[in-house]
Amino acid sequence: MASRSMPAVADVGRRAAEILDRMRAHPAYDRLHGSSMKYSSCWATFTGYPAISRWSLERDAGPLLVEALRVLALKAAVFELSGGDEQAAELLVPAPVDEMIHAVLAQFTLMSRMQADLGVVFPHATELEEFTYTRGCVTDAFYAAAGWGEQRLRYWLDSAEVTRRLDLLNAHYQAAGLGRDGRSHDFDFDQPETVVAVSG
Repeated sequence: MASRSMPAVADVGRRAAEILDRMRAHPAYDRLHGSSMKYSSCWATFTGYPAISRWSLERDAGPLLVEALRVLALKAAVFELSGGDEQAAELLVPAPVDEMIHAVLAQFTLMSRMQADLGVVFPHATELEEFTYTRGCVTDAFYAAAGWGEQRLRYWLDSAEVTRRLDLLNAHYQAAGLGRDGRSHDFDFDQPETVVAVSG
């Protein structure tokens, strides 16, 4: 993603690591963690989490939350170091991680309190989001510079791979009576006999 004010990789990595450490030390962190995990079970699209092979909320929600918090720290660091450039801070991330970011940001009161206490902004601008994450982009460089080790490739899916998987998922969705990406269906709940159970 091009931006006129993208800060240096090492600076972003160092600052993001500091922000994440301060988030974890914050008195509201445990509540944020617990609330985000609960929210992930009641808000999910057909195009984020399901792109993960053999997706399981019980198994994957915890690791995804770790990745989401890391990305939020990276975005906050870029926002701060770029002088508040929202476009620069809207880093490219894979769909499953982005979906968990939404679950965290839905904890509005907690995140507002944490922002105020830590003196940082966790930026998120839907109109600036691009779903073109590719391995080796600047997001990956920032992540590595933060010293968090290897990214979990189970979740850090290249956009081309997400597209391939969504094409497969959409074949299953259609067979179950759902429109593309689960955005529509023709089930008439006033006429339950017209809803056919799909097995398998």
